[in-house]
Amino acid sequence: MSLNVYLEKVQPTTIYEANITHNLGRMAREAGIYEALWRPEEIGITKAVQLIEPMTTGLALLKSDPARFEAFNSPNGWGMYKNFAPFVGKYLEACRECPDATVRASR
Repeated sequence: MSLNVYLEKVQPTTIYEANITHNLGRMAREAGIYEALWRPEEIGITKAVQLIEPMTTGLALLKSDPARFEAFNSPNGWGMYKNFAPFVGKYLEACRECPDATVRASR
């Protein structure tokens, strides 16, 4: 017989990271996903699974009417629909792949 003892510590590991300009805030608001993306903690979102529904709805809206959202393109080119829709899509995909991941946004 033997005794095995262990001291283990779970270290946070970033499994997905992305960055996008805040110039897209108005576009995100129009798509109904500003709070989910920029301020998840203020609406009680702590896990990726909680982002799936709002981002699915927001991405569908973005894709359904590009001209509507291109009206919110930043005049200086920093904040464009052509970058935002793929950003949302990739973030959504990451949430689906790791639904139990903790969500954190840094502004």
